[in-house]
Amino acid sequence: MRAGDVANLALSPDGPALTDPAPISPFDRMDTWLMTAAEVAREAAIEAGRAIREGLAGSLTVRMKDASGDLVTDLDLRAEHIIVGHIRRAFPHHRILAEESGLQGIDDSWCWVVDPLDGTNNIAIGLPVCTIGIALCHNGVPILGLVHEPLADRTWSAVRGSGATGPDGPLRRPPHRRVESAPTLAWLQGYPVTRSDNTARALRLALESGSRRLIQLWSPLLCWVMLSRGDIDGFVGYRAGLVDLPAGALLARESGIHITDFDGAPLDDHLDLPGGEVNFIATSTEMLPELALLVKAAAEVTVTGLPG
Repeated sequence: MRAGDVANLALSPDGPALTDPAPISPFDRMDTWLMTAAEVAREAAIEAGRAIREGLAGSLTVRMKDASGDLVTDLDLRAEHIIVGHIRRAFPHHRILAEESGLQGIDDSWCWVVDPLDGTNNIAIGLPVCTIGIALCHNGVPILGLVHEPLADRTWSAVRGSGATGPDGPLRRPPHRRVESAPTLAWLQGYPVTRSDNTARALRLALESGSRRLIQLWSPLLCWVMLSRGDIDGFVGYRAGLVDLPAGALLARESGIHITDFDGAPLDDHLDLPGGEVNFIATSTEMLPELALLVKAAAEVTVTGLPG
């Protein structure tokens, strides 16, 4: 879907009624509807963020979700309940894919993807690094993305084909500047990836050897924000889950970041919701060959002597 295609989408029957008797072009109708959807997402994220901040001042209930070691807290559930409630009131028939409650709704052409607390493992160990992600997809293609940082009360958002914005206004990654030191990169691996996964081991080793620092924040959405702002130089994901991807990737694309698969082909915008995994390389145009070379070099790396 190209930027102009957004204007040609049919207005969802679940969107707010437009009562102005004056003629309204399809572009104006969709633009108005997207603005409303963006405001719903923003209000939901801000309220959920407030609940997270307040909840962190008290005791925290943490439990393990599955054998992968993924965790869930009462704050995840509280934030998700708030966000889903906002979306359901505004768009009662849209599908919602939420990390904790799964898939609900009947209109599969429109799907909201909700990560209510990206960084649960950080919160569980007392590290105050987390984000909230909300995206709206049309037939699997993200057209609206929002990332909210609860503890700092900051929000970044993007509309497909219309750019990205942040707390300080339009968000555009600064021009690439070649520096003498190696790049700073971020790494993400999906929860199904085990400690003994040889591909993951080789990729981490290759990326660490070719970077000044390889960061693993346990909050991928914040990595997307940092990449979009120019705080880091690249982001590599291996078997990444799709819940984290739509909001962050749209923010990055609209700020000027290029995203490819491990073979160098542009990453398909269409997401096979609700499940699926993806490998990706995200960086500036100038740095893409260098980062792709590091990823390719991992295929020649053999890691031995480690447990598992």
